[in-house]
Amino acid sequence: MHKLTPQSKWIERARDVLPAAGFGNFDANLVIASGSGSHVWDENGREYIDYLIGSGPMLLGHGHPEVLEAVFEQLPKGMTFFANNSQGIALAEAIVDAVPCCEQVRFVTSGGEADMYAIRLARAYTGKSKILKFEGGYHGMSAEGQMSLAPTHHVDFPTPVPDSAGIPTSVASEMLIAPYNDLPAVSELLSEHTDIAAIIVEPLQRIVPAREGFLQGLRDLCDKHHVLLIFDEIVTGFRLAYGGAQERYGVTPDICTLGKVIGGGFPLAVVGSSAEIMTHFDRARIGEGNWLMQLGTLSGNPVAAVAGLKTMEILRRPGQYDRLREVGQTVMDMQSQSLSAVGIDHRICGDPTLFDLYFTSGHVIDYRSAQHDQPKDAVVWNASLRHSGILKSPAKIYPSLALDDTDLEQTRQAFQTAAQELAKTR
Repeated sequence: MHKLTPQSKWIERARDVLPAAGFGNFDANLVIASGSGSHVWDENGREYIDYLIGSGPMLLGHGHPEVLEAVFEQLPKGMTFFANNSQGIALAEAIVDAVPCCEQVRFVTSGGEADMYAIRLARAYTGKSKILKFEGGYHGMSAEGQMSLAPTHHVDFPTPVPDSAGIPTSVASEMLIAPYNDLPAVSELLSEHTDIAAIIVEPLQRIVPAREGFLQGLRDLCDKHHVLLIFDEIVTGFRLAYGGAQERYGVTPDICTLGKVIGGGFPLAVVGSSAEIMTHFDRARIGEGNWLMQLGTLSGNPVAAVAGLKTMEILRRPGQYDRLREVGQTVMDMQSQSLSAVGIDHRICGDPTLFDLYFTSGHVIDYRSAQHDQPKDAVVWNASLRHSGILKSPAKIYPSLALDDTDLEQTRQAFQTAAQELAKTR
């Protein structure tokens, strides 16, 4: 009989109270006990270099002392109010100052919630009902967001495929699906359908970059056809640049959603747009029939707000994004060098601030091409990295500003080991 470890005991307890023994987010066989800087420890005390960083929010690393100080200062003043508070207002001002499309924002608690409201806001403003999204694009857990996120079989565009049970078939009638990076396909759909309220897009779709001119082409097509453009910047906001993908790529949407980094590790997200479009949240100004109801118990939470404000203050300091990109590029190069040394075909995809690889010799431009030639290669690769003390998502690496030279050297060695182990399976 195997002796239960501290972690295995927690896993056993989780099986009794959690479906599939987990939160639904990540490997349920790993239970994290603590994090500090660029490292986390599991319940068995095993240490990892953290390239998961909470799926993106911990851009400064875990437990940044200045963020902790701001949080500790706020806690005795109040943890939540369900009312306006000065910290939330100050955070709204900072976001509006940073993000090109935002003249006003509305707080919510999660990125998926923000995406849901962005879609509803577009419908309220335009009076039209259809939404165009891209196959493989992730926009939260709403019924619309769960259309053609990760379809296991291919259907003809623009037919949507629900990725979850419990979604009414009627939702499909309001969704159109296009291949990412394909402007002619989008143009054709906009010409055929006059009832499209908005296009929602990740400016960097998971880790698949937009082709040169694709985002500007979407902007131009939306203007031509009087359709709103929504940038889902839950991931890219304050990561690709301080002003997000809008700053990095020089394309301004009509509506955007932001999350992760702006909460400094606490639950917080926003939907933002022009004052004209955001008027739909103002019942007194827009009128009963056009009012978009939105409320949330923890929206604008002051603890999350101070954590976000301090995080954003630190990110504004000179050299922060240069450092993040330098670290990310180093990790990208180390991945590629380790695999090239053993002759394994691969493509590094993404941006130095968010990326991973596909084991393929083909070009990765959309959901259907963003695949491993042999899925088992990714399993071997990721398992080896975990064994070497590298914690990452199965399909993403999130660099953080907490990484140091020692972390990078251990990462390099882990990549070399993983590449050698993978070569042995060929």
